[in-house]
Amino acid sequence: MDYQALLEQVATDIAPLIGSGTTAEYIPALASVDPRQFGMAIADLDGNVFGVGDWQTPFSTQSITKVFALALALAEGGDSLWERVGREPSGNPFNSLVQLEYENGIPRNPFINAGALVVTDRLQTLTGDASSELLRFLREESQNPDVAFDAEVAASEQAHGDRNAALAHFMAAYGNIDNPVPMLLDHYFWQCSIEMSCADLARAGRFLARHGLRADGSRLLTRSEAKQVNAVMLTCGTYDAAGEFAYRVGLPGKSGVGGGIVAVVPGACTLATWSPGLDAQGNSVAAVAALDRFTTLTGLSVF
Repeated sequence: MDYQALLEQVATDIAPLIGSGTTAEYIPALASVDPRQFGMAIADLDGNVFGVGDWQTPFSTQSITKVFALALALAEGGDSLWERVGREPSGNPFNSLVQLEYENGIPRNPFINAGALVVTDRLQTLTGDASSELLRFLREESQNPDVAFDAEVAASEQAHGDRNAALAHFMAAYGNIDNPVPMLLDHYFWQCSIEMSCADLARAGRFLARHGLRADGSRLLTRSEAKQVNAVMLTCGTYDAAGEFAYRVGLPGKSGVGGGIVAVVPGACTLATWSPGLDAQGNSVAAVAALDRFTTLTGLSVF
């Protein structure tokens, strides 16, 4: 398959949508990003990467990092994680407090904020330094030692993180947080601040297309665990628009309010696309359209 030609066709087809939507205004460091940017990359199973547009421009990955934190927590600690976080779509905003009270401090899935806090808490217990361990992993899998935290974004999220603090304290009251809440929040905000390009993300996500095998050929996840992560991405990875994303795109995907989305074609390739303008659910307008167009042109999906 000529991935480069496909990417160029996708970019042409969705060009009218670039700049649509609004940036994440509730995080000041993201609000000022130029929404007229767009990039898309594909990494095949052998590590070849193809790209178009702003595919090598670093951006704030935000919630996309939740996929990699989940994979590390499963690799380090196994299935016991699922006793503390569910695997069901939430149907509510990603930072909802209401659902937690109904469900006794057990988050609905690992990709809403409450669930991601539980995963980071578990990774902190397992590794002693959750954010640094995640950064090390992403540098290795992306083959880019320059992948780094963005201190401005981390500080911005810390300064506007009251709701995340409320979620963490609420779960701690139910005994579902092991580490001190201030420490947990610090690691969580640094995790969300990691900057990567579409090329970096496409490479880093290849272990999910390779059924759990890392770039160096070692096994991070069992085939069953890789399937679990892909399944949760498909059903829960794009906030409360996961059903619409599955309907339109038909691939496991995880979005972030920085405007990026990483998607997986198991056994074939990993895609990453980015454009900062978001829809009402917090997903990039142009990035979703690009993935939709890609699967339409290629017929690649999990269905």
